[in-house]
Amino acid sequence: MTGSGGTVAGAAVAPAQTNRDPLAEALRVVRLADEARLEVRLMGGLAFHALCPSWTARIDREGRDIDLATRSRHRKGVTELLVGLGYLPDKRYNALYGHKQLYFFDPEWARPVDVLVDKLEMCHRFDFGERLAICDPTLPPAELLLSKLQVVKINRKDVLDALAVLAELPLAGDDVGGAAISLSRITDLTSNDWGWWRTVTMNLGRLAEFLATDLKPGDLDFGRETRFEPAAQLAELRAAIDAAPKSARWKLRARVGDRVAWYELPEEVGHAR
Repeated sequence: MTGSGGTVAGAAVAPAQTNRDPLAEALRVVRLADEARLEVRLMGGLAFHALCPSWTARIDREGRDIDLATRSRHRKGVTELLVGLGYLPDKRYNALYGHKQLYFFDPEWARPVDVLVDKLEMCHRFDFGERLAICDPTLPPAELLLSKLQVVKINRKDVLDALAVLAELPLAGDDVGGAAISLSRITDLTSNDWGWWRTVTMNLGRLAEFLATDLKPGDLDFGRETRFEPAAQLAELRAAIDAAPKSARWKLRARVGDRVAWYELPEEVGHAR
């Protein structure tokens, strides 16, 4: 079957309802949600390309999933929007887990769509429901960076996503209307939750090591010099995390250290199609 109109064995094929390019499709969904007064923002790997549009690395996006974020009060409206666009819901999954995550499937391109509701819960948890209005069309940069830095078993793709946003956006005390990575947002988590601190600082070290030993030509290609030096950004972020006062709860958990697991390993759940 073709995806953009044409014929198959002489039969007419209707134009696809959805875009072949997952980033274009994700941005379309966010725009349509905005028009319907639904708060929906892009997250996941595609969000880093939306936030850093001149980043050419991994430009081939075919086969990429779409990850979205919304609020609980807009869950029903988002479901109706996606179904109206031709997405198929996993009704059983959504009935069981829809309070925190919804799952849909685009049959045109065999593409999954995950919609997180109010919070991300993977190795660590953060709430984003009250922060969706800060940035458009993605989650705020601090949340996008945290979504990668919270991964205990971080991979090369996660590392490059994190480095791309650090190369393109400044660090600042707050979000600057979505134009900066909020240090206060990050240090609020790392100063009150030792587990967050442990994983984030561990991954900052991994990113620095990657820059020194594993970065390949083109990995951080923006068609120009990066706006910021990633190594310097990593050092500044680590300094801010170290300098931020730690809570009593953080200090108590720090005494236990690595002797007790400080993270969760998310389980994969199968979906009906």
